Amino acid sequence: MEKLKIIKKDPYLKPFEKELFARYKYAITKEQELTKGAQSISEWASGYLYFGLHKQGKKWVFREWAPNAKGICLVGDFNGWQEKDEYRLKAEKNGIWEITLPEDAIHHGDLYKMKVDWEGGNGLRIPAWSQRVVQDSNTKLFCAQVWSPENPYKFKKNKFKPSTTPLLIYEAHIGMAGEEECVHTYREFQEKMLPRIAADGYNCVQLMAIQEHPYYGSFGYHVSSFFAASSRFGTPDELKEMIDTAHSMGLAVIMDIVHSHAVKNQEEGLGLLDGTPYQYFHDGWRHEHKQWDSLCFNYGKNEVMHFLLSNCKYWMEVFHFDGFRFDGVTSMIYLDHGMGSDYSGYDCYFNGNQDGDALCYLTLANKVIHEVNPYAITIAEEVSGMPGLAGKINEGGVGFDYRLAMGIPDFWIKLIKEQTDEQWKPGSMLWVLTNHRIEEKTINYAESHDQALVGDKTIMFRLADADMYWHMSKLMPSSYMVDRAIALHKMIRLITLSSINGGYLNFMGNEFGHPEWIDFPREGNGWSHKYARRQWSLVDNHDLKYDWLQEWDRDMIALIKSEKKFNEQMVNVLWDKSDDQVLAMQRGNLVFIFNFHPNKSFTDYGILAEPGEYEIVLNSDNPKYGGFNLVDESGSHFTMGNIESPAPGKEWMQLYLPCRSAMILRKKN
Repeated sequence: MEKLKIIKKDPYLKPFEKELFARYKYAITKEQELTKGAQSISEWASGYLYFGLHKQGKKWVFREWAPNAKGICLVGDFNGWQEKDEYRLKAEKNGIWEITLPEDAIHHGDLYKMKVDWEGGNGLRIPAWSQRVVQDSNTKLFCAQVWSPENPYKFKKNKFKPSTTPLLIYEAHIGMAGEEECVHTYREFQEKMLPRIAADGYNCVQLMAIQEHPYYGSFGYHVSSFFAASSRFGTPDELKEMIDTAHSMGLAVIMDIVHSHAVKNQEEGLGLLDGTPYQYFHDGWRHEHKQWDSLCFNYGKNEVMHFLLSNCKYWMEVFHFDGFRFDGVTSMIYLDHGMGSDYSGYDCYFNGNQDGDALCYLTLANKVIHEVNPYAITIAEEVSGMPGLAGKINEGGVGFDYRLAMGIPDFWIKLIKEQTDEQWKPGSMLWVLTNHRIEEKTINYAESHDQALVGDKTIMFRLADADMYWHMSKLMPSSYMVDRAIALHKMIRLITLSSINGGYLNFMGNEFGHPEWIDFPREGNGWSHKYARRQWSLVDNHDLKYDWLQEWDRDMIALIKSEKKFNEQMVNVLWDKSDDQVLAMQRGNLVFIFNFHPNKSFTDYGILAEPGEYEIVLNSDNPKYGGFNLVDESGSHFTMGNIESPAPGKEWMQLYLPCRSAMILRKKN
């Protein structure tokens, strides 16, 4: 048996060498089975070029995989929605149905569906490989749409290499990215949001809800049409132009890809496409995800593997996405969807609960993605800590570039809710923020869209609560709650960012402490868009304190970016004194100092540091960030070699540290 490098990096995996090798070998064997050794896996994953509706010269060709169907007929605007013999598909081999039509039989913009007959029934269905799906404004029904414009969008920038040192992600939702109470568009995002994101210093946009979904309030996580860009936000060409524009501004664009489950809807989705519930999904007890009210893909079927791998390639080749954040990976890789264990030991990962087919799919998905684009970005949303998930495939890993550090926002919520300010221990914070597998890169984040949903609270709203409604004006007297919230919001975000080993993520609006929650239009709120939007006027109004948080976010990101390969620098703890609630750490030439104490400021506080001269380059107590101007930022700070030091190679440096403040010093060369 070959030796896997993943075990050399993590000796605790040695008892599970057999299981890890079997996982690796299964993916390699499956790849050979699928490609038959005649092509690469990325060449094989090109189903979107074969299935669905395509214009080929002076004719149309349509194909669908529906092995249980007894007959299929295209119905739509082009034939009065009536079954006609000339629109009936012919059954070919392996459950594939096909039809060739003359050019004038179908037109750009026509709506259509498949009328599928099966043993004992029939139904109207949207083709699984549809690349354009729209909702009728009158009937509210979804239909496939012929999309073949005379002048399709042509990309101006065909080669783009994302910046990933570090990766700074701005998570966004197109529909709620504007301030007006409506569904916003790709075009509006391009014109209004991309300049804002670039100016704030982020280098990657992560888009939610791109794949078509029938219920807007699902946040895009109940997908019905996997190859169709949501028509709520505009046309496919407008999405392409938006991504092209982002690239011209130096912004990578990745999407939340949902391959962990699918919507149960039958007329819109894949649930009963050919009359069987198990065409794309598991049968029996594994058919449904009870907690998510959705259907679970059967990754053991080669046709399902082809469908999903082709989906990865499609979004990259056709729309130029730079990669993906895979949703619900924990649910995919465990038979119980990760619900039955606390994953407190390595035995929990190798106890027969793994879905080997799902792990094989994810491994091959990462291989396809990186074959299509070697610079692509893949992120696993995974909470259990499965070993090797973000490890290299040839070393025994699954191949993700990053793992989302999902425990961090849970930690911040628990800390704010359950401990008084006097109990906060910055050393413990740093341990949580840097607790990751040595071989894996992670994405740190203080909060994402999950923490902003109705029923929950963002960090700023949790800290300030109702005072946000009355004391966020710079022209009015402040309150203790708001002052505390502003101070801690800045510190929490800085310590989360400064401890990254891979990247950092922020959900749109949270950088300036967006008030309230996210609640999509639904029956319970009268179908209101009031909370499904972002109030940019708050941060753009310089008489409000949101402006302070925005400036802080922009400047701390700019400073981190200024340090070459910051995320690859070691985190070197210089000082950690829990009684004082003071922490100091160094990365490269930058020294980060935090005083989380709620009421103790320290004069001439001693920090052990490398000998030399230091200057303050960022200070949360600066008035431009809502601070109280207690720190003199002029001049330099020198370590003192004339005072005995308890640490070899370190000298004392004395600083004034106001309570609830953070500062960054840079060592001068």
